[in-house]
Amino acid sequence: MWQAAIAGILLGLVSSFHCVGMCGPLALALPVHHLQKMQQALAVFLYNLGRVLTYSLLGALFGWLGRGIYIAGFQQWFSITMGIVILLLAFLYYFLNHAFTPAWLRAFHSVIQNIMSRLLQSPRLYHYLLLGMANGLLPCGLVYLAIAGSLGTTVWGESVAFMAAFGTGTLPAMMILSFFGVHIKLSVRQQIKKAIPFIIAGMAVLLILRGLNLGIPFVSPVMAEAPQPAISCH
Repeated sequence: MWQAAIAGILLGLVSSFHCVGMCGPLALALPVHHLQKMQQALAVFLYNLGRVLTYSLLGALFGWLGRGIYIAGFQQWFSITMGIVILLLAFLYYFLNHAFTPAWLRAFHSVIQNIMSRLLQSPRLYHYLLLGMANGLLPCGLVYLAIAGSLGTTVWGESVAFMAAFGTGTLPAMMILSFFGVHIKLSVRQQIKKAIPFIIAGMAVLLILRGLNLGIPFVSPVMAEAPQPAISCH
């Protein structure tokens, strides 16, 4: 499980720069200026804790789905397929400027944005937690990548640990941004933006290698066979 947590937190640390660029405006717009200093710190913490909670819940959900895939004996091919799909979607989005978003997903995101708008209009302390949880459901390519990674786990707890660690990895940059209003220079953001598709491609390749069962420790370990049903002699 510790391997999943380390992988998740490393992805989160890399993703945090992307988060600052994409979610930074919302973090800076949090209505905390009317609060006292301690309440401001608590509100910012609750907001970011909400994101981590959502990622952990997503890890629980997709870990359960991934466990079903593992038991069915399809995990190896599923990991390869997910890697190929991520590569194709990344190529479409970053190089052809074409985002593939199903209508039902756009409708879902619209609902989430309406909920967040209402929470921002009447901010109570617990609303910051709910706001962060809602923010965790907004469209984000790196979150989708993390979810794909959690689907490739064979143990439910590993999926939860991976997604929780991913969210935790984004905390330092987001907390600093919320507390101090630190803006990353435009030139730095542009360099990070250029690196994102290669990070996504690298993770996709790792998913493909993982499914190939090459026997390479940490990169492409041999997957354990799915448990077979017991044979009754009666």
